[in-house]
Amino acid sequence: MSGGCCVSLVAQGLTRYRHIRTDRLEGGAVTPLYAKRVPVTPLRQNCTILSNDEGRAVVVDPGGDVGDILQHLDGMTVEAILLTHGHLDHAGGAAALKRALEKQQGQLVPVIGPDRRDEFLLQSITKQAAAFGIPGMENVAPDRFVEGGEVLHLLGQDLHVAHVPGHTPGHVVFVDHDNRRVLAGDTLFRGTVGRTDFAYGDSQALVDGIRRHLLTLPDDTVVLCGHGMPTTIGEERRTNPFLIS
Repeated sequence: MSGGCCVSLVAQGLTRYRHIRTDRLEGGAVTPLYAKRVPVTPLRQNCTILSNDEGRAVVVDPGGDVGDILQHLDGMTVEAILLTHGHLDHAGGAAALKRALEKQQGQLVPVIGPDRRDEFLLQSITKQAAAFGIPGMENVAPDRFVEGGEVLHLLGQDLHVAHVPGHTPGHVVFVDHDNRRVLAGDTLFRGTVGRTDFAYGDSQALVDGIRRHLLTLPDDTVVLCGHGMPTTIGEERRTNPFLIS
């Protein structure tokens, strides 16, 4: 296992992706959108930068290595920081990134998510980090929590929030229906699912949530996973041993 808070990397060779482009059709015009993976922390968590051609971005799960994230942003204007759940490798750099971006941009950059049921984890990040011997991580208080069924309007498109507990009680995923893409955090991976061997874990809830909120998406929906390489809903529906009926 990759530490105590995330699923094992599916394969050590599957550690890189640069840009994934998706095209949204609006009034006949094609608007390219991009997803860029920035591996952070010794746990190699996938911080994802969503961006458009207008130089605007959203940062998802900035677990640490804030300097690297800022370098990859390269001056883009960040609209928000999104958190899928409260584990250190996904949220440990959010407070520092928020401060840096607000100083740089001169305006509020809200931290949004996860569900409030992960608040206890967000307030124990320093303890989690001490257990792993990872310096420089901070607790974080989101500007607001989210609930399943909410819709966030960011980068000119809608991101639908689904509550998928099991890995953590307040884990959420962000679904971009227009571009057939889901930011899955540590719920669904290529060939496996997130860890549930915690006092607060629930394997049945995780599988049920994946079936209800993810496997109902179109087969060609790209799954941006919290660790390892992307996959698709169709591939996991056909081959994931945890999900095959």
